[in-house]
Formats: sequence, C-alpha cells, structure tokens
Amino acid sequence: MKIMIRGLSRLTTEDKILALLAPYGLVHYFHLVMDPSTNNSKGFGFAFMPNPAQAKAAIKSLNGMEVDGQKIRVKKAEVKPGEKNENDQ
Repeated sequence: MKIMIRGLSRLTTEDKILALLAPYGLVHYFHLVMDPSTNNSKGFGFAFMPNPAQAKAAIKSLNGMEVDGQKIRVKKAEVKPGEKNENDQ
C-alpha cells in the first residue's frame, strides 16, 4: 500500500521516517520529495508497505504524531490516472 506522509519538518530525513515505519512491518521505500531549486524538503513524501494490514496500522498509529516539532498527517496515497496501482498489490 502506498502511503503519503505530509506536514514533515524541513529537517526530517528519510532515515527518520523509515525508522518510524519499521516497527509496523516491511517498508519497500520512502521517498522524501525535494525542491530541485533549493534541494530542501518540500515537507512530504511517499512510502510503500507491501502488507496492507501493516500499512493501515502504521497510518493509524502515526497520523497526528509530532515529529521534529511538526504534527504529521499520514494517509493512504491516492493513485494518479495512468500510475501503476501499487495499493492493489
């Protein structure tokens, strides 16, 4: 299941988010979206967890958590038209 994590501090790293997700199960990846002109975080990113039950547990537990002084929002990512639907795997 593809997960979107928003509201991240510009200081939050990919490693920190992976460490937050790891207790809930296997994480194939987390991609922190960066601004190409400044190389700073845009404050959101996407993770993929292959087990939907584990992904839902992570969403439920992490949504609203404070990370690096910011309250994060975690939800199932919406699939764009034409994008491979990883949520169905």
